[in-house]
Order: sequence, then structure tokens, then C-alpha cells
Amino acid sequence: MKASDLFIRSLEREGVEYIFGVPGEENLDFLESLRESTIKLILTRHEQAAGFMAATYGRLTGRVGVCLSTLGPGATNFVTAGAYAQLGAMPLLMISGQKPIKKSKQGRFQILDIVEMMRPLTKFTKQVVHGNSIPVIVREAIRIAQEERPGAVHIELPEDIAAEECTAEPFDVPSPRRPQPDTVAIDHAVEMIRSAKRPLLLVGAGANRNRTRKALTTFIQKTGLYFFNTQMGKGVIDERHTNFLGTAALSTKDYLHCAIDRADLIINVGHDVIEKPPFFMEKGGARVIHINHFFAQVDEVYFPQLEVAADIASSIEHITERLDPSDHWDFSYFERVKQEVDTHVDEKSHNANFPIIPQYLVAQVRNVMPDDGIIALDNGVYKIWFARNYKAFAPNTVLLDNALATMGAGFPSAIGAKMVHPERKVLAICGDGGFMMNSQELETAVRLNLNLVILVLRDNAYGMIKWKQAGMGFQDFGLDYGNPDFVKYAQSYGANGHRVEEANQLSKILRLCLDASGVHLIEVPVDYSENEQVLIQELNAKTCIL
Repeated sequence: MKASDLFIRSLEREGVEYIFGVPGEENLDFLESLRESTIKLILTRHEQAAGFMAATYGRLTGRVGVCLSTLGPGATNFVTAGAYAQLGAMPLLMISGQKPIKKSKQGRFQILDIVEMMRPLTKFTKQVVHGNSIPVIVREAIRIAQEERPGAVHIELPEDIAAEECTAEPFDVPSPRRPQPDTVAIDHAVEMIRSAKRPLLLVGAGANRNRTRKALTTFIQKTGLYFFNTQMGKGVIDERHTNFLGTAALSTKDYLHCAIDRADLIINVGHDVIEKPPFFMEKGGARVIHINHFFAQVDEVYFPQLEVAADIASSIEHITERLDPSDHWDFSYFERVKQEVDTHVDEKSHNANFPIIPQYLVAQVRNVMPDDGIIALDNGVYKIWFARNYKAFAPNTVLLDNALATMGAGFPSAIGAKMVHPERKVLAICGDGGFMMNSQELETAVRLNLNLVILVLRDNAYGMIKWKQAGMGFQDFGLDYGNPDFVKYAQSYGANGHRVEEANQLSKILRLCLDASGVHLIEVPVDYSENEQVLIQELNAKTCIL
């Protein structure tokens, strides 16, 4: 068969549902093979957005998301999306075209060494030089993308290789077996937890996987331990739980850090060095048990006394079986911290000032979103407020990027989420700066007939940088810009535009749009003065003597 047919058949065998992208002339054989495939092509308006959508597909399913570009500028547009998937541990396969490699007559026009460009951004990158090698390259790339720690891979398919005849067949896809934990490590972990006086559980990004939620919930129910999470660990355990202390949206000085500082043992599940650690180890301080799919990356602030490297759910299940609640544990201080956290997080959540303040915004969104509703956050200072104040009830219902932390990903991520879960409510939450970086995908969402809502928070500036500029004592300079009329802008793409003009309209408009069909954009003017008053002044003034 033709090599491009073999490539598509190999992807079909891997269970690929969608390919997101912008094809070019070097992809035309591939495109023709895709035309009669079970795989659906999702044509986007920018390769970066295609990569964000595919990465989100991988994040939500655990299976590789696939995106397609042409050579040169098309492939270079994958760089940010590839880094997004690689740092965020999302399985992603990027496929790019290339000029013929056997008999090229076009000099260096548009030709870059994309394989070498991708090498520092990916777990695997390779050019196909013979059609018969396609099955093994596809199988190996997808295996590497999906295995822990997941990430980005890249395959370059030159134009002449795609058109050649070959005789190979796709590989069968085996079912992977999860590594079981070492019994000696489990025994040691149980003993450390039993002997601790104030053990505390931390749920990190690596725990946001299938099966882990049930195992950790059972562990907490049996032991009564208090827990908190990182931003990318949100929702692994239902945050309505009475023992939930909050999300480490800030690196230090928040109320939950009082509990972290008082703990004598931290059970760190799914720690990922990509996220800023919510605690630093020091000699003589709290002991740490590292439970993850792989061993810890040790440095001067993270050197766990015990490491359990295996499938996380299996490790937690083995520990739970051997562990009973202990009279030795003292959670009285954590109980007081919990009261402080709940009190301060809820402060001003009913303050209906206009422009809208972040606490009110978060509370209104949480009130209207169903338990399994998904919010996809772009990057800006509002991300801190949602991480800190918004309680996630289920895994992967708060899609935020605390790894690459790139602007422009929130809206495409919401499109990807809606395609994976068409039956669920999906809300993109973007600043005006981040939204405009990939706003052209409004056309994509409308063309796909998605029922999707985009909340655009307007402050006419790069608000987070402006806040930090002021915090460092610099003069206000260089960060303000103008915006289009977002209502008319949405309508020009065939979407529905709405504008919040007083605070009490927000909840009503949100409910209306979430229950309606089609694509809806809601413009919301915001006031970020609370950043200074709460996240800096209030937290700097607090004490941990409770």
C-alpha cells in the first residue's frame, strides 16, 4: 500500500479519533489517505491551537492526541503547543510534512531541520526515511508519548516518502501492565505514617490519572488524614471533602501553608517538579514520602526519606490495606487551619461591585457549573483566583496550565474538552490578552457546531504583569492596550455575543449561555485591585498562631 495509507492505518490501530491541524501541500498524500479513514480531520485556523486541542485530548483521555502541520512555518507553530504538552505531561503526537528527501529540486525553500528543532521539546522525534518503517515508528512514538511521564513526540513525513509503495503492516497494540510497588517500600511507608503525629497528604499533578481518585478517596476515608493539592492536582479528590485544606495556588504565605509548616510527615503523591513546590524540605524538618510512577528528582529542597515508585493507585491501595487510624495522630491544628481557609476564601464572594472582583467571579462560576462541568483556564492572574477559590468536584474539571503557563491555550483547550465530552458543560475562561492570541478559533468552534461558552475577562491590559510591575515599585508602563467590541467580534464569526454591564447579570447570563446551543462569548469587565489587597497585604499580615 502507499506509505501515507500505512501511516493512517497505523494511527487507526492505535485508536486515534481526531487529527487537529492545518495541512499543506507536503501533506496531500496523507490528507487523501485520511479522507477515507475513520479518523476525523479537525481543520483549525492556527497550528498552535491545533496542538493545544490535541494535547487536551491526551490530557483528558490518557490516549495520544494527534495534530498535523506542513513543513517550515507550519511546524514551527507547533513549538509552543509541543512545550505545553511536554511540560504538562499530556500525550501528544505532532506530525509534520517535509519536502522530498530523495530528489529535491527546490533548494532550501521553507526547509528547516524540524527534527532537531523538536529534540529538546519532546520525548521522541524522528524523520521517516522509508515507508516500511512507519508501523514501528508510529508504535514507538505513541508508546513513549503515553508512558509515564506522558509528553510530546514528533514524526516528520516527507512528501516523497508519503507517496511511495511499501509492504509493511501496522503493529498490534498490547495492553500495558502497571508496575506494582515493592512490598518493603510499602511496609516502610505504613510504619512512617503510623509513627507520625501530624501526617498530611499532598496530591500533585502526577496523581491526576485514571483509577487514582478512588484509591486516594478510600485512603482518606479510612485514615481521616487532611489533604491539600497543587494546581494541577485539583479535583483528584472531591474538594468538598471535610478534610480538604485547599489548593496551593501560591508558593508560600497562604493560610494552608500554616498546616504544611506544622506537619511532621508529608505524603507527597504525584509530585511533579514542573509545579512550584508548596513546601521546601530542610534538614530536621518534616519527613517526606514520595509516591509516584517514578523516583524523585532530588535537589537541595526535595530529598524524600522514602520513595515508592510504581503505579500510584496500586501503591495507595497497598498502603490503605495495611493502615488503620491511629490514636497517635493529632489533627486539631489542621482543623483550625481548615476553618481559617474556609472563612477567608469565602470572604467577598458575595461582593457585587462592578467591574467584577475575582472572588465574586469565581463564586458565580462555581454556582452555575454542574458537578462534572469543565472550566478551561487561560493564563493570567485570574488563574490564581480560580485555583485558590474554585472547588473542583471531579478530576480534570479544572483545566489549567501550571507547567508552561502559556497564554492562548485556554480557548483551544475548551474546544478539545468539548470534543472529548460533548455531553458536559464546558466553559473557557480567558483574559482579553490570552483570548486574542487564538480568538480565530471561534470560526472552528462555530463550524463544528459546538455548544461552548467563552468568558472573556476584560481589563484592557496584561493584568498579571501590570500587578507585578506595581508590586516591584515600578511605574505603570507598556502593558495597556485596546480591545475590539467583543460582542460584535463574536457575532462576526457567527457566534453569540453578550456583555455583562452590572454584577448581578453575570449568573443569569452564564446560565442562559450554558443551557443554550451554539457558541457564546460573554465579555466581563474585571477589577484586579483585590490582587494587592488580598494576595499580598492580607497574606503578608497573617500569622500562623491559631
